Amino acid sequence: MAGLVPAIRDLPGRDKDVDARHKPGHDERRKWRRRRTNFADLTMALPAAALALLASAAPARADLKLCNRMSYVVEAAIGIDDKATTATRGWFRIDPAACRVVMQGKLTAERILLNARALGLYGASPIPQNGSDTLCVAQDNFVIAAARQCRTGQTPASFTQIMPKETDDGNLVAYLAEDSDYDDEQARLAAIQRLLVIAGYDASPIDGVDGPKTQSALAAFLKSHALAADAAQAPNFFTLMIEAVQAPSPTGLTWCNDTPYKIMAAIAADDGKQVTSRGWYRIDPGKCLHPDVAGQPRQVFSFAEAVDADNRSIRVKDKPLNWGGDRQLCTRENKFEISEQGDCATRGFATTGFSIVDMSGGGKTLRFATP
Repeated sequence: MAGLVPAIRDLPGRDKDVDARHKPGHDERRKWRRRRTNFADLTMALPAAALALLASAAPARADLKLCNRMSYVVEAAIGIDDKATTATRGWFRIDPAACRVVMQGKLTAERILLNARALGLYGASPIPQNGSDTLCVAQDNFVIAAARQCRTGQTPASFTQIMPKETDDGNLVAYLAEDSDYDDEQARLAAIQRLLVIAGYDASPIDGVDGPKTQSALAAFLKSHALAADAAQAPNFFTLMIEAVQAPSPTGLTWCNDTPYKIMAAIAADDGKQVTSRGWYRIDPGKCLHPDVAGQPRQVFSFAEAVDADNRSIRVKDKPLNWGGDRQLCTRENKFEISEQGDCATRGFATTGFSIVDMSGGGKTLRFATP
């Protein structure tokens, strides 16, 4: 359930902090504006010789910025590896098409590492871990001085070494990207589409391409939440959308956490051909979340469990505090999406009891409370 490590690309020639805006009038067809570079994508540590070359080519004197070209609001943590000491710090929230300074002043570290996670409302992280360094993080904001040996309240996470590029303003920048290779404008629009879909509006496909369908879904969202027509241009629009997604909804499935604990939840859907289970979704105390349920499944199933800071099950009266049922489906400890539900154990999965969710009324809110 730890955070994702996205593809990290150092793209020269894009050194402005662009806050791309939603621009109506684009064709509904996919019109990708691919901007290729002569530099290879940097998704893992480079050899020592390349690192030395980078250090000589880019003076270690400027701020380090992370820029988000993903269709997710992410939280990033950085690792500083210097003279046999490794420290970590996080979390830095970065909205799509935005940049954030994560280190200021002269950079003297031997290596800079990165871990990033999508907000819990998106469910399972969209990109798997691929970092070669395992360092300690905490669930909330943290600074850990000795990050290679985790203590109580800390968990290990994979970090990837990054090689930032120097920009025209003298700063260093690294980009968080995904396979769709969005530019800033596309990333922002795709992120809006993704949150609209989670909130129950039909803005699919999530492709970063504007058109009547996206405009209609966005207009309906703005109207239902009493927001001005130009609210999508506001710097805090993603915050407004996230608040809306985390509020109870009269349509679709809503999970609400009324406990003082973090809850990890999973959902399953039967489309008449197969049952697909998917998780985990993080629901913070006092928050609600709408898991994404594609199409119109015949039946929906739910499981949720309260966990502590180390992701261990909370026990009440010597029993795990969870909310499930009799339908046995496959899950696993880390993120998952499983379509074959037979022989879970022999395929390396756990078997978890899900409850059936009655969606006959068009919408259902499940509230999780401490007995």
